[in-house]
Amino acid sequence: MQAPSAQKRPTSEFGFIKSWLKPLFGSPFNALCSIAFIWILIQILPPLISWGYTNAVFAADPQACQDARGVGACWGLIKAKSSVILWGRYPFAQQWRVQLSTVLLLLLIFRSSILATTTGLRKTMFLEWGAVLIFIFVLMSGYLGPFEFLRSSALNSTLSAPFIVVPTDLWGGLPLTLLLSFICIVLATPLALLLALARTSDMPLFKVISKTYIEVIRGVPLISVLFMASYMFPLLLPSGYSPDVLLRVILGISLFAAAYLAEIVRAGIQTIPKSQSEAASSIGFGYWHTQYLIILPQAIKVVIPGIMNSFISIFKDTSLITIVSLYELTGSLTLAMSGDALWLPYKFEGYLFITFIYFVFCFAMSRYSLWIERRLKRA
Repeated sequence: MQAPSAQKRPTSEFGFIKSWLKPLFGSPFNALCSIAFIWILIQILPPLISWGYTNAVFAADPQACQDARGVGACWGLIKAKSSVILWGRYPFAQQWRVQLSTVLLLLLIFRSSILATTTGLRKTMFLEWGAVLIFIFVLMSGYLGPFEFLRSSALNSTLSAPFIVVPTDLWGGLPLTLLLSFICIVLATPLALLLALARTSDMPLFKVISKTYIEVIRGVPLISVLFMASYMFPLLLPSGYSPDVLLRVILGISLFAAAYLAEIVRAGIQTIPKSQSEAASSIGFGYWHTQYLIILPQAIKVVIPGIMNSFISIFKDTSLITIVSLYELTGSLTLAMSGDALWLPYKFEGYLFITFIYFVFCFAMSRYSLWIERRLKRA
């Protein structure tokens, strides 16, 4: 006798609407909270729209902003100061270099995110990262090294301004924020995996070293780590030798982030039953093959939200590097407003602008995390 075929549950044309209304009005308490929230929105939105759009000033005119002060926003500040806010102290005539570098870095991040999810990490991807990052460094710094002969009058004559050397302490704005975040994430992730494996291993020496490192780093604020990396670390080196401040900051943030990432990965490893590693050992798998092929893929899948949350924290923590005189996105706004009495009263609009930029990138990372989770569930 043939078994009856499975039938799909009939869906109502209002099913989508009901799925949204049920959490909002599914119970008396939810309905009360939803009504209160809607009432607050009705009270807030009209004056907010009036301030942010209807009565706002979009032209870079300080006098018009002064006339509209208190009743409308001064978005003209963004137009007037966008060059400094987005690109920092980078020479104005050379800003095409940081703009091109930002586009290349965003394309690299987007391409790597898609490939890492669809095909997994490949050796060619690491080579691509290295090539693009070296090109971005050469483009932003202007240091040509063995290719210094290219800095000729013939080359410079094709450009609107000579291709000059720009030291890293003049880098800033959005490119510095993106570059720091990407490099620190790339460096912190493998170190975090090694720390997590060391802390969950059966070897007492590695376990003690890993535990000590993680607890010490997690017990101090990032500002202290940046301060030590920038000002204290050079004192321990031979006289006359001091690594670039940007390199020291990258190292400090990477080592700091690795400690937090390691604990997230360790939590994922501990969710995997020990029987899986025992089964792998019984068929001849070594320790590293077991971790690489069996344990870590499952552990990372479990803790994807925590890992992405740590990546978002790294992106936002780059705002602390202002204390070592590197002006990323937040520091560039302060730099743009300092000493300018005409635009200083409208600093709030500037903070809203960079808040929007941070939100766009953080929201994109959170959506990417959810996309990975859905894809893994389908797999």
